[in-house]
Amino acid sequence: MTSRTAGVAILGSTGSIGRSTLHVLSRQRDRFRVVALTAHTNQALLDEQAREWKPAFAKCVNGNGRECLIEAATRPDVDIVVNGIVGAAGLEATLAALSAGKRVALANKETLVMAGELVTAAARKGGGELVPVDSEHSAVLQCLSGRAPADVRRLILTASGGPFRTWSPSQVAAASVEQALQHPTWKMGPKITVDSATLVNKALEVIEAHFLFGLGYPAVEVVVHPQSIIHAFVEFRDGSVLAQVGFPTMELPILYALTHPERVSDSGTRAFDPLATGNLTFEPVNPALFPAYELGRQAGMAGGTAPAVFNAANEVAVELFLSGTIRFGRIAAVIDGTLSRAPRGDARTLEGVLAADGDARQLAREIACS
Repeated sequence: MTSRTAGVAILGSTGSIGRSTLHVLSRQRDRFRVVALTAHTNQALLDEQAREWKPAFAKCVNGNGRECLIEAATRPDVDIVVNGIVGAAGLEATLAALSAGKRVALANKETLVMAGELVTAAARKGGGELVPVDSEHSAVLQCLSGRAPADVRRLILTASGGPFRTWSPSQVAAASVEQALQHPTWKMGPKITVDSATLVNKALEVIEAHFLFGLGYPAVEVVVHPQSIIHAFVEFRDGSVLAQVGFPTMELPILYALTHPERVSDSGTRAFDPLATGNLTFEPVNPALFPAYELGRQAGMAGGTAPAVFNAANEVAVELFLSGTIRFGRIAAVIDGTLSRAPRGDARTLEGVLAADGDARQLAREIACS
């Protein structure tokens, strides 16, 4: 990627990941050029980005998401696809990009949760490359530095605990939308911020780590770390432990996903100061506060379409919570009810995954409104 500027497509360019990616690229113009941008509905911001970056392709999906996203992700002038789309909508574009031999810098964790077997198979068959953008998975990748999965005893992903870590379960159940969106350490979009408050995001990351790094679920653990300074630990079979450390920012994992395995100078990186971190603390996940986290782990271990059902039910529940239709405490109940009633299917075909996703969404709405 150093011999010429690499072409970058950003799916979801007006969202938080997309905007952060453009900030990173603005400092790396000698290495990268933006050739494709897509947005959900924010036409005004997309137009502004297009005027600055002059990509060959810039479109709002506006109900034509599948075709628009796949077209952007598979263009011949695209080398790297940054998938910053929230939710299941990013799946088919990821599959198409990997099948076309592209590098996919993946911030859309739902892609691997829904169809991990399909995604990894598409990468193998098409010659594409999957590089995580999530800070925790980027941390693991950096600690591994090419080591084989057989060298790894376990991973420990960290979670901030969100805004409700010190609340009682009854207080959490009645939390407002405004309270759920007050994340203490990260600035993110509303859906992932709510997922951080329920710890669903960490369940999704456990499933994602299973597919990214080829480890069984017992080898992927989670610990609450409110300061968000250590992003992951990797324990090797000899007992040695490596950790990746840094102040909370998505720009560093985005940059690493673009340049991996190289490291490049970046003037926008905040220098690390251990004296500025304060005391670093760690706590176990409290199941009474975060019941949805364990539901997600169980879905991952069940396999098949259970992770897709978990993801779909959560997306519906979060949408209904953000719209004021259900209380915060109902999110886990909707997920649990959907997982209990949805049939288990085969996740080795796209048709099977999409059918499970659609059926689970309908079932989740019925449960939420009952």
